[in-house]
Amino acid sequence: MTAKRLTGKEVTEKLIEDLSSRCEALKKKGTVPCLAIVRAGENASDLAYERGALSRAEKVGVDIKKYVAPQDASTEEILAVIDEINKDDSIHGILVFRPMPSQIDDEKVRNAIDPAKDMDGVTDGSLAGVFSGRDLGYPPCTASACMEILDFYRIDPKGKKAVVIGRSLVIGRPAAMMLMNKNATVTICHTRTDREDLVKYCRNADILVAAAGVADNVTSELMAPGQIILDVGINVDEDGKMCGDVRTCDAERIAEAFTPVPGGVGGVTSAILMKHVIEAAEKKREKVIRKR
Repeated sequence: MTAKRLTGKEVTEKLIEDLSSRCEALKKKGTVPCLAIVRAGENASDLAYERGALSRAEKVGVDIKKYVAPQDASTEEILAVIDEINKDDSIHGILVFRPMPSQIDDEKVRNAIDPAKDMDGVTDGSLAGVFSGRDLGYPPCTASACMEILDFYRIDPKGKKAVVIGRSLVIGRPAAMMLMNKNATVTICHTRTDREDLVKYCRNADILVAAAGVADNVTSELMAPGQIILDVGINVDEDGKMCGDVRTCDAERIAEAFTPVPGGVGGVTSAILMKHVIEAAEKKREKVIRKR
């Protein structure tokens, strides 16, 4: 029996339908949800993500303001842009394309963002919210997309054993905390985990999140029947085609269900970005009303 594909298209369509109605409701009340995109230079991957965000924003009804700095911009120049956006009440969210050019101090830039406008969970304040379970900022969009897929397909992590391969602050660690908040028992592995241990932990998992960023990192020896596998990896194979961390042919044969690459988690991520912008606009409006 072939494993079920947990495709992102259905999840995204449902999200867009819900977000479009919420966005329209805000506009009728005089609030236009708005996202500021900040990038330095013309990096190809940044431009590709930007096009995707613009397309998704147009479908939902979110406004986008672009702030483009030259490739040789200084840290001070980027900080000035962030400060301007933080002070602009018409802008509800900020997305900074990272990594920025090497001369820019990444830590200073990301922590200059107002956590209330941090749409992709890059500030220390937002990450503190993820790890403490408090309502501070927003979690990283990709980790949120994993949870959204589980929710959509009615896969409840409660009481299940989950293994996350990857320990980055962008995906691995936030995904682990969000699974724990859903009452899963979570183990974090990574590229330095002994292979024998990795096999042992992964084969014992009910939910496996592959987020190490290594093509074909998860093969049949790490899989077990009945598993749910979320493939977060974005890699390019030797033929120049996009692939994930999971060997698809093995997942199809062994797992109960898995997210394909492309067509899985990545497609949901940009919709989650719009969800965060609309939530920020809703919170901002409620705060203004309470002050009156």
